[in-house]
Amino acid sequence: MGGLLSRLSEEKKGEKSGILDSAATREITGFERLKEKVHTRLIDDMPQAIMVETNIEKKRSMLRDRIMQVTSEESPKLNVTLAPREMEAMCQILLDDMIGFGPIQKLLDEEDISEVMVNGPYQIYYEKKGKLILSDIKFKDNDHVMRIIERIVAPIGRRIDESVPYVDARLPDGSRVNAIIPPLALNGPTITIRKFKKEALGIADLVRFGTLTEEMAKFLEACIKVRLNIVVSGGTGSGKTTTLNILSSFIPEDERIITCEDAAELQLRQPHVVRLETRPANIEGKGAVSMRELIKNTLRMRPERVIVGECRGGEALDMLQAMNTGHDGSLTTGHANTPRDMLARLETMVLMAGMDLPVRAIREQIASAVHLIIQQSRLKDGSRKITYLTEIQGMEGDKIVTQDIFRFEQTGVDAKGKILGRLKATGIRPKFASKFEEHGIHLPPNIFTDTGKGW
Repeated sequence: MGGLLSRLSEEKKGEKSGILDSAATREITGFERLKEKVHTRLIDDMPQAIMVETNIEKKRSMLRDRIMQVTSEESPKLNVTLAPREMEAMCQILLDDMIGFGPIQKLLDEEDISEVMVNGPYQIYYEKKGKLILSDIKFKDNDHVMRIIERIVAPIGRRIDESVPYVDARLPDGSRVNAIIPPLALNGPTITIRKFKKEALGIADLVRFGTLTEEMAKFLEACIKVRLNIVVSGGTGSGKTTTLNILSSFIPEDERIITCEDAAELQLRQPHVVRLETRPANIEGKGAVSMRELIKNTLRMRPERVIVGECRGGEALDMLQAMNTGHDGSLTTGHANTPRDMLARLETMVLMAGMDLPVRAIREQIASAVHLIIQQSRLKDGSRKITYLTEIQGMEGDKIVTQDIFRFEQTGVDAKGKILGRLKATGIRPKFASKFEEHGIHLPPNIFTDTGKGW
């Protein structure tokens, strides 16, 4: 009776936290018992040759042989016989757990998956082709998730514990990671991974995806070549960094580019690129290097282009000052839902720098520094589109004057939930169009004319 009451108590806990398939309520199979035994032996008795091996492929091969050896030794003791397919599964699970990132490794290995979200040990979502999908993959418990987090942060010198319960990091392939643990994360240790694409996308890919039109692509290429200052605006997961990456590919190869990022994601192909990254405080709370400090130092490094991965706070003031002091052609991103919202956000971020500036002075700084806002959006069907290309035309009274050059117009939704619409020119020629002619760039004469392209 005591065992039954204990089991019911565990089930109740699972229901309370929304977890019905926890380790406490599942029957332990022979496969799982054998896996646990093999895993324990591997940890307790790992050959030194495997531990010191630095070549990851060789290490994986050696560890695989060791797993098969230990499994064959332990399976008779537990009276468990594995079919060849089960043996292969056993090897893969243990390899992932010991030198990979545990159960989520196979999600990270799948090319079409762009994001992985671990909401505690028993709930894992992933984003595939713009849609969020609940996975049937699970961790064993909170400690299992914590081990994987430690494996992520340890190689780059970061720490996570109760005194520092959240951390930003990146995987060896460049994927961006955020982890947050109890007591802040009530569901258990939580991991969010934005996967890094091994092959950088090009502007032709965005045209193919329907993110923008060929006319918009030609226009943006010209804007980069004539050194316009550009802000890419959008919500979380809208594709800002991807667009920033693609825009940077148009920068001539003979220019000195300096990038400043919180977590290095940009994939610039030019030969003369200096990459800078912020640094968090150490265990004693010292040694932090902020984005503001990086940008200020960048201006002493003779940059021809400054690219800031994302403006989140007071560094917006330093970025605007860079744009206004001879560093034309600079690029950054920011979180906002419309171009007008982005301007308001820039105002707020400048105020966060602690400078007691009048609002009009801030707006004049923005209006003179920024030439173009690219608004990127993730639509309800999961597709990503550049919904506005908006010129900053200057000041009129106390307000910043803007003008849409291209915009997306939604016309409906089809039977499958796909958003229908068209990206079109507004028919207005931007004021900075004269710069194209000055640089010998000749855009098609009808590029700013509404062609009515839709899908």
